[in-house]
Amino acid sequence: MKKYSFLLVCLLLSLVAMSQKSLISFDVKEHDFGKVNEEDGKITYVFDFVNRGNSPLVVNKVQASCGCTTPSWTKEPVEPGKKGSVTVTYNPAGRPGSFTKNITVYSNASEEQLVLVIKGEVIPKQTVENNPYPISIGGLVSKAKVVQMNNIEKGKIQSRTLDIKNPTKTDIKPTLENLPPYLSVTFTPAILKPNDEGKITFTFNSKNCTQWGPVSDDLYLILNGQKKYSEEFKLTAVSNIIEDFSKLTLDQRRKAPILEMPVYELKLGTIKPNSKRVGKFNINNRGQDALEIRRVINNNKELNIRKPKLTVAGGKSANLNVDLNTKDLSDGDYKKSITIQTNDPDRSFVILVLSWNVQK
Repeated sequence: MKKYSFLLVCLLLSLVAMSQKSLISFDVKEHDFGKVNEEDGKITYVFDFVNRGNSPLVVNKVQASCGCTTPSWTKEPVEPGKKGSVTVTYNPAGRPGSFTKNITVYSNASEEQLVLVIKGEVIPKQTVENNPYPISIGGLVSKAKVVQMNNIEKGKIQSRTLDIKNPTKTDIKPTLENLPPYLSVTFTPAILKPNDEGKITFTFNSKNCTQWGPVSDDLYLILNGQKKYSEEFKLTAVSNIIEDFSKLTLDQRRKAPILEMPVYELKLGTIKPNSKRVGKFNINNRGQDALEIRRVINNNKELNIRKPKLTVAGGKSANLNVDLNTKDLSDGDYKKSITIQTNDPDRSFVILVLSWNVQK
């Protein structure tokens, strides 16, 4: 009987925890723009959602599948019954034809990840003849300005190419300088003669990249040694550094780090304007392998993370210190969130909340 009573208590506790979860509910999860004209520029759609749960909903991150799609979202905690939104903007420039783009929404809801979809067909600009190189970069022309490196598993190397052409009557030698240590570029051929077609090969070595998650690099093309750091000469390489936890062996799973925290929300109390206060989140590693706090996503200018990357040995604890500065904040209640990214296979993203009141 004691065994069944214990199981019943566990079940009741589980049901209570589930009942206190936030629940994100979108009016629609897919939008079809239909046919859009490339020359009309960027297009936007707003996905509205409601928190139908019993606790505040925090949208931690919204990630698009490529650099041509830019999301923005409600960053304040959404109280139960209240509305929020995810705004998605698509840039059709240099992207004729049909498109389907996924936008992944990460939150503290019972469904921690869900996918929104936009799709449509871009009608290319009307030209005298079909132009396979619609983008002008100084004297060169290219097929695109954004190089999609896509998902790159940590430790792997991935390459992508961009087609270019020299439509002028003189030789052009393209180069790129000041590349980050994880990105290398080669030009084939090194010098493009008049009407020559060529390729730029971008190679991303994730071993040399210290950042996790989305990585975006703006690069400026140099033609015949002439440096012009303007939008016309800019190329963008977009990558996403990921870890595939599904490849862990049973032994690796058994030894994996386990993140535990006594609290996930800090109440900093009443603070005067132009004052400072320190909040501390205690992080425990109940696993065997070291727990890595790989990245802290903080979009709040009044909050500063002292050490956004730290390592906690198995069985040990550490503090994540957050500095609050109420400078330029008006009187009132505040509730902000930050997100930590870890190597705990079951808790790779954790949302932390800080609340306070500013009063003279």
